[in-house]
Amino acid sequence: MTHTMTPSMSRTLRAEGAAIFLAALWAFQMSGASWWLFAALILAPDLAMLGYLAGPRIGAICYNLIHSYTPVLAIGAILYALGSPLALPLTAILVAHIGIDRAMGYGLKYTSGFKDTHLGVFS
Repeated sequence: MTHTMTPSMSRTLRAEGAAIFLAALWAFQMSGASWWLFAALILAPDLAMLGYLAGPRIGAICYNLIHSYTPVLAIGAILYALGSPLALPLTAILVAHIGIDRAMGYGLKYTSGFKDTHLGVFS
């Protein structure tokens, strides 16, 4: 059975992304880190799109790895365990990036092409 994303489901997931973005902004503010760091790194996760130079399968793997909450939170936990003062600010930046992407409708990628996402096809 094939399931498709309904408009209601899409709106819910996009609203969830916006809420996560706002929570990540709050966490970043609480970290006390410079907003210059935030500005410098907020788009850095999109460098994962360079994986598409090796084809859609590798591109999707690279993109999804850095645009998924689990690996990002694992990186944050490792940084925290190592005593890094950047653990919270870097994790908040990555989570904020994922949240705003989801809010704008950019989802995890399928290997069929960059525009095919778990939130539907975007143009």
